[in-house]
Amino acid sequence: MELTFLEPLYTAVATVIAWIHAAYSVIIPPDNGLNWALTIITLTVLMRLLIFPLFLKQMRSSKKMQELAPKVQELRKRYKNDKQRMNQEVMKVYQEAGANPLGGCLPVVAQFPIFISVFTVLRSIAEDKAAHGMTQEMVDSARSAHIFGAPIPATFFTSGAEIHALGADPIITKIILGIFVAVSSATTFLTVRQSVTRSMAQMPDNPMAQQQKILMYISPLFAIFSLNFALGLILYWVTTNLWTLGQQHWFYSRHPMPVVDAKGNMVTPEPKPGLLSKILPGKAEAKEPADAPPPEPEQKIVRQQPTRQPRSKRTGSKKP
Repeated sequence: MELTFLEPLYTAVATVIAWIHAAYSVIIPPDNGLNWALTIITLTVLMRLLIFPLFLKQMRSSKKMQELAPKVQELRKRYKNDKQRMNQEVMKVYQEAGANPLGGCLPVVAQFPIFISVFTVLRSIAEDKAAHGMTQEMVDSARSAHIFGAPIPATFFTSGAEIHALGADPIITKIILGIFVAVSSATTFLTVRQSVTRSMAQMPDNPMAQQQKILMYISPLFAIFSLNFALGLILYWVTTNLWTLGQQHWFYSRHPMPVVDAKGNMVTPEPKPGLLSKILPGKAEAKEPADAPPPEPEQKIVRQQPTRQPRSKRTGSKKP
């Protein structure tokens, strides 16, 4: 059942897909699987760039919570026998510092309507319906496109007859879909693990730590539900997971967690070197210009000694 109040968003997503597909069609045949794969990947990147400010807001809030961790830990110890008072004091500290414990949910909440819209548009293509502003020509183009031999609108549970009707082999289609679902499961786990590991290091005494661990290991099981998703939607999900992994790694490497030194002070370590520094280690070091002349060798100073003149044995005077 479609959410009718999201119809404007469905139309917007379908329109963006049509624009991207038309742009790639200038150099790639419109019915080619590569064209549609690039269209879905580009759509994902554009959507993630759209919510990138929310990610930065989430990370800033997380950084503030990280800085407040020692104070929060002290409050938890002080009011360990009064849970209500402890929660009130902790929330007060967060509010005064402008930190939002729920800030990490913002990108997920913002992305959910987009995910639903992409799902609805791709389902319309799978059902051979020219809906949400899509033309029948565009629907036919997507239905005839294959990614590694698997039709874009096909799901793992699509019947063999329907897959044959889409011009593909059922066995190859199910193998490709199984691989994509496995990759989706792995990237989901790595994304959640990266975030949970950081959160647990940031707040070791977090009462939700155990629940976060359970979520980390359960999250790959959600990929089972993607068996009923179209191949195009799974490609969207894998792309957004890879984007999240890279985005979080980029931020965490530049904002390392502070550590406690021997004196009990919070010390922020130096950011990790970027990718360019890893590929070209010498880039991170200061070098002399390439055209600078080599240093001249140090010259040894030789002192000139006066020449000794021969003297007469009898008078001691110099010989002529």
